Amino acid sequence: MRLDIVNPASEEVIAQLETDTKKAIQDKIALLRKGQNSWKQVSVKDRVACISGFGKLIQQNKQELAETLTKETGKPLQQSLNEITGAHNRIDHLEKYARKWLANETLIDQGATLEYIQYEPLGVVANISAWNFPYNVGYNVFLYALVAGNGVLYKPSEYASLTGLAFQEYLYQAGIPKDAFQVVIGAGEVGQFLLDAGLDGYFFTGSLKTGQYIARQVAPKMIPLQLELGGKDPLYVMDDVVDIKQAAINAAEGAFYNNGQSCCAVERLYVADNIYDEFVKHFVEEVESYIIGNPDSLETFVGPLTRNHQRGVLEQQVADATAKGAQLEIGGRKIEGKGYYFEPTILTNVKHNMKVMHDESFGPIIGIQRVSSDEEAVRLMLDTEFGLTAAVFSSDEARAKKVLAQMDTGTVYWNCCDRVSPNLPWSGRKSSGLGSTLSSQGIRAFVQPKAYQMRPA
Repeated sequence: MRLDIVNPASEEVIAQLETDTKKAIQDKIALLRKGQNSWKQVSVKDRVACISGFGKLIQQNKQELAETLTKETGKPLQQSLNEITGAHNRIDHLEKYARKWLANETLIDQGATLEYIQYEPLGVVANISAWNFPYNVGYNVFLYALVAGNGVLYKPSEYASLTGLAFQEYLYQAGIPKDAFQVVIGAGEVGQFLLDAGLDGYFFTGSLKTGQYIARQVAPKMIPLQLELGGKDPLYVMDDVVDIKQAAINAAEGAFYNNGQSCCAVERLYVADNIYDEFVKHFVEEVESYIIGNPDSLETFVGPLTRNHQRGVLEQQVADATAKGAQLEIGGRKIEGKGYYFEPTILTNVKHNMKVMHDESFGPIIGIQRVSSDEEAVRLMLDTEFGLTAAVFSSDEARAKKVLAQMDTGTVYWNCCDRVSPNLPWSGRKSSGLGSTLSSQGIRAFVQPKAYQMRPA
């Protein structure tokens, strides 16, 4: 079976790839099973050296790789370049901390019994990855898993398969053995083959619906499962912000960067009543200034959506909101012609009975709601099944922290949003996922402890 790679900007098929059969996947797993026994014997220092070499190759070929990413996902070229450059901080993080957090940990070194912990790799793990930020979310898993000594079966999204194959090529060039890393190509049926296989861990980034399905399938295996899922991330703009215009500019970027196709994009905006009108004015002006068009141009800020069907989801959210009394400030429609384009859309005077404030949008749309107090803002921010991030813009740190302390999310932001740091754990609560990547916790997510109690004869 062939997988068509479609350019979302032109709707042209730019490549055709052979999808993996069940037999091909079984063969790759057998290869990894054999190779992982050797790979785990390689020192952490040498594994990190391979990853460092991979990072250098990626940066040396950044322009070509960015063009590939743009062609298969529709991500504007400058944003593709930004992603590739920014993702390198994961490699910096591993270079600095992997040896520390994967080393044996001695607890008792005196007395009758020596006690220490040894961290062993899980084995052969599956990384079922996402298309929206394939460098960021991919590096979070397959690089950390490899450094920990695992064999990795990497399934890129069918919407970012060319990028996934490029990862494989440069990993091999950097010294990662072919029997330590393998790519599988295909859509949902190929993912099912992975779930049916006897692997030692599953690490998935994607939608809530698919994550719930994977959790049900993997549960009987009694093995590690990590899920990085969606979000409906709120941002509250308090009435004490120093510069309302700058707050609007920053919030707009948080909502519309990568066409809003980010799990941690701002998807709900709450603005204090006494600055609401001025904030909306500046917010609309900023979004209207965005250049929409050919993602191959470095000037473009808003390109096509990666998946055509998502435009229908956004149309439904607009129709639902306006039928219930929301004001459509700009946008709200598909852009006619070739490509999966949708107008950047701003809805004001929204309420929580509207889909745009409740259901994940994953597109260039935002609802802005008035609030009369911090207490009302907190109540509305907590009114969600998701728990990925939450943000507050304010000049008063104590006031902001009081709100952030009440958020049931894995990450909170003060005067920033839509960012990830490798120094901090990236984790979701509730319907936003299970487990953590990045930080020390993300390094140890790919190992299992073995407790040694050693008493000389």
